[in-house]
Amino acid sequence: MVQKRFSLFLLPLLIVALLVAGVGCTADTDKGTIMFADLNWDSALVNNRIAQFIIENGYGYKTDATFGETIPLFMGLRRGDIDVSMEIWVENQQEAYDEAIAAGDVIDLGTNFNDNFQGMFVPTYVIEGDPERGIEPMAPDLRTIEDLPRYWELFQDPEDPAKGRFYGGVPGWEADKILTEKFETYGLNEYYNIFRPGSGTALTGSLVAAYEKGEPWFGYYWGPTWVFGKLDLTQIEEPAYNEKQWENGYACAFPAVNVNILVHKDLPERAPEIVEFLRNYQTNSDLISEVLAHMESEGLDHEAAALWFLREREEVWTQWVPENVAEKVRAAL
Repeated sequence: MVQKRFSLFLLPLLIVALLVAGVGCTADTDKGTIMFADLNWDSALVNNRIAQFIIENGYGYKTDATFGETIPLFMGLRRGDIDVSMEIWVENQQEAYDEAIAAGDVIDLGTNFNDNFQGMFVPTYVIEGDPERGIEPMAPDLRTIEDLPRYWELFQDPEDPAKGRFYGGVPGWEADKILTEKFETYGLNEYYNIFRPGSGTALTGSLVAAYEKGEPWFGYYWGPTWVFGKLDLTQIEEPAYNEKQWENGYACAFPAVNVNILVHKDLPERAPEIVEFLRNYQTNSDLISEVLAHMESEGLDHEAAALWFLREREEVWTQWVPENVAEKVRAAL
C-alpha cells in the first residue's frame, strides 16, 4: 500500500521530467529553415523544388522560398535573407557576381548546368520535311546566316509582305537589344522585320501555333525550356562565339553561360551537409527540358514536376547524396 502511494507520488514528477527532456530534444534537433530564391522562370523553380524535397526528407531541414526578380533576390542572398540560389546565370550578372564574391558575402558551389543555349531557330520540318505529317521540305538548303536572304519569302511578314518576319525577343530583354544589332551586322534587316512579342508566352504561342499547323516559323528561342523537350527545332548556324566579334556587333553565336549554385556565406557553418549536397547537384539542358516538357504536357505545377523527376530519374539524383539520405528520400516518395 505504501509502495503504491509512493509510485503515484512519483508519477507527476516522471511526466514533468519526460516533458522537459522532450523539449530539450526538440531544441537540440531544430536545424532551422533554409530559404531558397524562387526566381521567376520554370527551370529555377523546378530545381528549387527538387533540392527542397531532398533537403527536407533526406536531411531533416525545413525549407522555404521567397519569390522575386533576379536583382532583389541576389541582394537578399548577399544579406543572408536568402540561403540558396539554384540558378545564378553568372555572365548575365557578371559585375554583381564579381562584387559579391570579392566581398565574401556569397560562396559559389559550382555549376548546375552550363550547356544552355539561345539563338535563331526554325522547326526542323522546314528544312527536312516530316513524312509522318505529310510535310515536304520547304528550305532544304537552309543552314547558316548566309542562307537566310534567299528564304525571306518563306517567312513572309503578313504586315509587310516585302520582307520576312523574325519573331524576336520581348522589348526590355537583353536578347532584344542583341538581336537588333545582330540583324544590322549581318545585313538581315534588309530582308526581315523583327516582330517583338509582348511576352515570352506570346513568343512561345507563335511557335506552337505554327508548329501544330506545320507552317514555317523563324524566331529567337533559348534552352533549357519545355519547348526543346517537346518540339524538334534546328538552330541557324552563326560563326562560333568569339569575344572580339561579340563586342563588334554581336557577329557570332550567343555564348553559353555558367548557371551556378550560390549560397550565403554562413550556410557552410549552419548546414555543412547541405552545402556538400549542393556541391554535388548537377543537371544539364536536356534533362531540364525533359522535366519541363513533361510538366507542360501534363499540366503539372513545379512541385509535381520535381516529384516526377525524383521518381523517374533516380539514377541522377542518387549521385548527389549518400545512400542513407537516398533511402529516406525514396521512402518519402
